[in-house]
Amino acid sequence: MRIAVLIHLLGVIVWVGGMFFAHVCLRPVAAEQLPPPQRLPLLAAVLGRFFGVVTVAVVAILVTGFWRFGELAGSPIPWHWHAMAGIGTLMAAIYAAILLRFHPRLKAAVAAKDWPAGGAAMNVIRMLVLINLNLGVLTVVVALLGE
Repeated sequence: MRIAVLIHLLGVIVWVGGMFFAHVCLRPVAAEQLPPPQRLPLLAAVLGRFFGVVTVAVVAILVTGFWRFGELAGSPIPWHWHAMAGIGTLMAAIYAAILLRFHPRLKAAVAAKDWPAGGAAMNVIRMLVLINLNLGVLTVVVALLGE
């Protein structure tokens, strides 16, 4: 059980910490200092690598989270576990939309050197990452308040 919690927490650290870095540190620097022909390929490449790591983290979070639910089968499940599961499932759905719909649009626009389309895709990704970042922080707060 402790290993499942460790894997779960490491996945959360990677996902939420990575979103914080991308949104608060990387994006403002790349967005403010580089023109689209340089900025968008950089962001597409960084996000591609990040999404590969996050996919592993999300799978680990979901598997270990629902594994913990299974351990309590037949027992009352704490309210904050339900809240974390609901928020986490929503976050995973948002992540899936980014990964499967908007990141491919960004990559295609970069490949075609269509900077307006790439900027539009990046704006949607940025907005969805910000939503997930806030949901991730909320989940950590719920986890701590529930203990």
